Amino acid sequence: MNRIILTTTNGVDGKEAKEYLGIVTGETIIGANIFKDFFAGIRDIVGGRSGSYERVLREAKDTALSEMTDHALRLGADAIIGIDLDYETVGAHGGMLMVTASGTAVRF
Repeated sequence: MNRIILTTTNGVDGKEAKEYLGIVTGETIIGANIFKDFFAGIRDIVGGRSGSYERVLREAKDTALSEMTDHALRLGADAIIGIDLDYETVGAHGGMLMVTASGTAVRF
């Protein structure tokens, strides 16, 4: 399995980017069936947090990061710097959640 450095910083300590390969992105959209999810999640709320929703958000984030990483690896990147994660509601009445990961692919 290929390893790639992922960072939100604009560089990697001790390494100098030799080539900037461009912006890479990964996106995922997940549905939020509000009534079904709400009633299923009520049992899961502890201290104002919902483990069910947190798991879904984590999965969506991981999927977006994975897609972005695959894109960078196809370009031959060693790292993705300046990573930004964005969460937005989309669709009718905000019934879907979109997670986007973006960053700059670089080669050392």
